Amino acid sequence: MSGTVALVTGASRGIGAATAIGLARLGAHVVIAARDDVGLTATDDAIRALGGEATLLPADLTKGDVTDQIGISLYERFGRLDILVHAAATAGRLLPVGQIDQTDWEPAFGINATATWRLIRACGGLLRDAPYGRAVALVRNGAPAAYAGVVGASMAARRDLVLSWAAEVARTRLRVNLFDSAMLAAEPAAARLVAMSLPSEMRHGTVVTGRTDT
Repeated sequence: MSGTVALVTGASRGIGAATAIGLARLGAHVVIAARDDVGLTATDDAIRALGGEATLLPADLTKGDVTDQIGISLYERFGRLDILVHAAATAGRLLPVGQIDQTDWEPAFGINATATWRLIRACGGLLRDAPYGRAVALVRNGAPAAYAGVVGASMAARRDLVLSWAAEVARTRLRVNLFDSAMLAAEPAAARLVAMSLPSEMRHGTVVTGRTDT
């Protein structure tokens, strides 16, 4: 993957960090994005320890003006974007639907849904122009559950946005998929995400889980 550029959100910890490290291990230059500067530095240290290359992008993706500039910044710095792994997400609090208020609703939709739309808009053109553009977003694909209305609704919005995008670019070289880790630990989940980011990944518009594909 030498010469390729990957953007990984939520890269300060967990699945996002492990995915960024895995892509760097294969030779990609990884742009690591998250709000947590300390976590980003730790991910960067791990990448450089294995001889990889990373660019830190401290960013709060719930701020629209920040997310909207990412594609422009990547083009100005690298002239390309080959891979997008959108691992940034939040589960929010478990609450009865009748007790959800704006302080629960808006942050969840901000990162799970709105940031997804803005990332697609900001980075979609670069990904379509890449020789083997690949985009994967983490998603919760389970059935609606009691007390999980916030995460369920916001992740359903993410799923539908990404699947609509996939349908729209089906005749291009870009492959777009979703991944539900199905409670996998960070390392095995990241291994699946890395594999889904490779040029050999030919699935498109698919929800892949830790157990099965749908």
